[in-house]
Amino acid sequence: MALRNLTPEEGRDYLTQRSVPKDDLQAVLDFTYSYPLALSLVADLYDQRPGFHFEPLQATDVVKLLLEQFLQRAPGPAHRAALEACALVRVATEGLLAELLTLTDAHDLFEWLRGLTFIETRPGGLFPHDIAREALVTDLRWRNPGWYAELHRRARVHYTRRLQETQGPEQQLALFDFVYLHRDNPAVRPFFEWQASGRAIPDRMHGTDVDLLVQMVESHEGGDSARLARFWLTRQPQNVIVLRDSASQPAGFMLQLALEQAEAVDLAADPATASAWDFLEQEAPLRSGESATYFRFWLAADTYQSVSPIQSVIFVNMVRHYFTPGLAYTFYACADPAFWQPVFSYADLARLPALDFEVGGRSFGVYGHDWRAMPPLAWLELLGQREIAMAPEIVQAPAPIQRLAVLSQQEFFEAVGNALRDYSRPDQLRGNPLLRSQVVTARSGPNASDKDRVAALRVLLGEAAEQLRGSPKENKYYRAVYHTYLQPAATQEQAAELLDVPFSSYRRHLKSGMARIAEILWMAEAGG
Repeated sequence: MALRNLTPEEGRDYLTQRSVPKDDLQAVLDFTYSYPLALSLVADLYDQRPGFHFEPLQATDVVKLLLEQFLQRAPGPAHRAALEACALVRVATEGLLAELLTLTDAHDLFEWLRGLTFIETRPGGLFPHDIAREALVTDLRWRNPGWYAELHRRARVHYTRRLQETQGPEQQLALFDFVYLHRDNPAVRPFFEWQASGRAIPDRMHGTDVDLLVQMVESHEGGDSARLARFWLTRQPQNVIVLRDSASQPAGFMLQLALEQAEAVDLAADPATASAWDFLEQEAPLRSGESATYFRFWLAADTYQSVSPIQSVIFVNMVRHYFTPGLAYTFYACADPAFWQPVFSYADLARLPALDFEVGGRSFGVYGHDWRAMPPLAWLELLGQREIAMAPEIVQAPAPIQRLAVLSQQEFFEAVGNALRDYSRPDQLRGNPLLRSQVVTARSGPNASDKDRVAALRVLLGEAAEQLRGSPKENKYYRAVYHTYLQPAATQEQAAELLDVPFSSYRRHLKSGMARIAEILWMAEAGG
């Protein structure tokens, strides 16, 4: 079956001639990809049903007719499942297909897919023609939302693992594959160029790029912003990512300022960074070893901050940055904050109107996210839950993602002391704020019960104490903690007798041991 699309203009002209309402044209074109058979089937619905309004999930007649075309050669359920898995992901390899279908060997199914006329190939694997993909996924979400949710979960697990295992271009591709899973969500779909987002090449900034990048800013934001851009480009050149075209020329860039690395006088020179730094100091103080990033300038040379292939690659590289160890907070300056509100809200980026600023008579809105309260892996799971929630009648709703506690170093140390005192009383530990800390959540899992979090906290306390045990200098601290909290004597006086040390020495060793355990756990907490 040969599949050739009309151009968007040709598709729009055809639908207009068939009297499809103007307000529905874009939705129909998005669903059909201007594929002639699909356009004709949708137009027929308008003829047959006066007052009809097109909604893909409700257009079951169209989907059914299209599926009859695409599934007529599927020998059985396993082949249909392979088609559905292939349609869900951006591109399918034999290994990914096996993982999605939990098979030890997917070679025969992969080769069957490869032979279908509406399956196309590229160096990275297989993918269905656009309209085939649309029909398969739309039908799956309507017909079997539970299976759709499970496939989506398996794909997320795969891409999350890839994100943790890869760097550079491979990681960027894994991120785009993860984002692609959200393409059907109305809060995400309009804000990415899905077909062309891999063409721009991220690169470091060269000295010869500075004038070109400043000119980009000046053409879109004016001279005052351009002067600030030059200021920051020369202050933090290592934090600039340039997006290059096929001729290696700058086609856009993003400046991700490290606020904690900037001098106070430099932060004060830019109204954006001045207000962001004040916010951090007053509302979300950075802890030792933590960093904060301001995506101060991000734009394409020709389309600025509008939806484009360059903007899409910029967003993917923003997500890459979220996995920076110790990253506590990110800020985003937007020339049109209202435009980006749907997708930024979907991505759990909070609008921070108190940080809005003006430069050269132009206003900018600011968004932000605290990565200590919602770490990257939990954030990815949250996005997956929001995508699945769009599917009707999901068999079992996923557990809600809980935000983490962001404790100061003093609060953390106090909580460790209380946890040691309550070590032998698990019920008392249920109220300890460490249960919502990063270090405990990393051990227990983001959706763990309080009981499992308590168990994880007790294990972490024990492991930290064991580090003292192996040190000749600190073994005496370990023994004091062990006989007081881990395997406690009846009284502290008896603990001192067991250790055969004066009570004053015992108290000193206990205090030092508790402090060292808190330091060990704090290093894990602040290092994220």
